[in-house]
Amino acid sequence: MFTTEGAFSGFSVDDVEAARVFYGDTLGLDVEVNAMGFLDITLPSGGRVLAYSKPNHEPASFTIMNFSVDDVDAAVDDLRARGVETKIYPDDQVPSDAKGIVRGWGPDIAWFRDPAGNVLAVLSRS
Repeated sequence: MFTTEGAFSGFSVDDVEAARVFYGDTLGLDVEVNAMGFLDITLPSGGRVLAYSKPNHEPASFTIMNFSVDDVDAAVDDLRARGVETKIYPDDQVPSDAKGIVRGWGPDIAWFRDPAGNVLAVLSRS
């Protein structure tokens, strides 16, 4: 019988160790290497995500994970202090301020990439 209990998301990376360092050390998520050598990422909300190595990995061009925060400016400043680049799109594609924050199209949002090139975002809760 099909059930949604235990459902989780996943995405590929080209270097599991670089992803472990980025998601665990840089972003501060709970990350464990499982028996298959993949990453089990546990989100603070209780959700789970699998990051797996894939031959010929191609980075996701869409946002694979969103981090909702109270203060996007403070979150972007913190990410940048950790060495994360938050201005990843040219202004002629996605107009943003010097920090890469897009304002006025909905919640304030800034995108960034993991070491495998996958796109993530930090956005305002309100």
